[in-house]
Amino acid sequence: MTDIIYGSELSKELKREMKTQVDLLKQEGKRTPSLAVVLAGDDPASLSYIKGKEKACAEIGILSQMHHLPADVSQEELEKCIRSCSDDKTVDAILVQLPLPKGLDDEKAIACIDPAKDVDGLHPMNFGRFFMNQPSFVPCTPLGIMEMLKKMNCDPDGKHAVVVGRSKLVGTPVARLLQNANATVTICHSHTRDLKEVTKTADILIAAIGKAKMLDASYIKEGAYVVDVGVSRMADGHLSGDCDMASMMGKAAAITPVPKGVGPMTIAMLLKNTLKAYQMREDHE
Repeated sequence: MTDIIYGSELSKELKREMKTQVDLLKQEGKRTPSLAVVLAGDDPASLSYIKGKEKACAEIGILSQMHHLPADVSQEELEKCIRSCSDDKTVDAILVQLPLPKGLDDEKAIACIDPAKDVDGLHPMNFGRFFMNQPSFVPCTPLGIMEMLKKMNCDPDGKHAVVVGRSKLVGTPVARLLQNANATVTICHSHTRDLKEVTKTADILIAAIGKAKMLDASYIKEGAYVVDVGVSRMADGHLSGDCDMASMMGKAAAITPVPKGVGPMTIAMLLKNTLKAYQMREDHE
C-alpha cells in the first residue's frame, strides 16, 4: 500500500494557519505583509506560476505587487526595477521569477535583491549563510519537500537519501537540508554512472531532473519514500513528473504526485518566507 501525499491538501492546512496570523496582524492594527514579484516576458509556465502565487497571497491576506516587464527589457531596466522594490519600505519580500528571458543575467539580477527581502533564498549572501548553518532564507521548493517528508512520517535521521539533480533551486539546497536532518546524502546528476544502482539504495528519493517518467519502479527499493519535483508537459498537454508513479504504486511507501504535489508546497513556503521577512523587519524596526 503506497500513500499518495498531496501537496495541494497540505498547503491548504498551512495557508489556513498563515491566514490566522495575517488576520491577527490586521486586528492589531499593524500593516499588511507585502510581496513584490518581478516577471520579465510572457513565458506561459511563468505566468501560470505567478497567477498561482497571486491567488495564494489573496487567500491569506498578503498584498502582492506585480512588476511585469517586457521580454526585451534591458538588464539595466530589470535591475533598476529590482532595486526599486528593495528600497520600497512597503515591500517585505521580493521574488524574481526564473528563468529570465534569453540575454538577461539571472545572477546579476538576483544580486540586486535586498538579502533581507530575498524570499527565494538565492542571493549569494543567503545561499552562503544557509550552507554555513547561519540564519537565512532557504529556497522554497526544498522547504516544501521537507514538509512533505514530515507528512509521510519519514524522519531522515540515519536514512540514505538520494537526490537526482543538482540545481541551485532544488537539488543542492534540499541535499543540505537532508544532511542537516542527519540523513546520509548522495547527489546524482547527468554524469552519474549506473544511476539505477544508486537510486535503488535510497530510503528517500528526491527526483528533480525535469525528464518525464524517467524513473520507474525498477529505480527504487521496496518501501522507499519518493518525492517527485520534476514537471514536464506531455504531447497531450498533461503534466508529468520525473517518476512513473503508476509503476511505483505498491512498491514505494509513499509518493508525491504531479501535479498537486510539490508545486503547491513551493507556493506555501513562499508565503511562509514572506511572513518571516515581514516579522524580521518588524522586529528590527
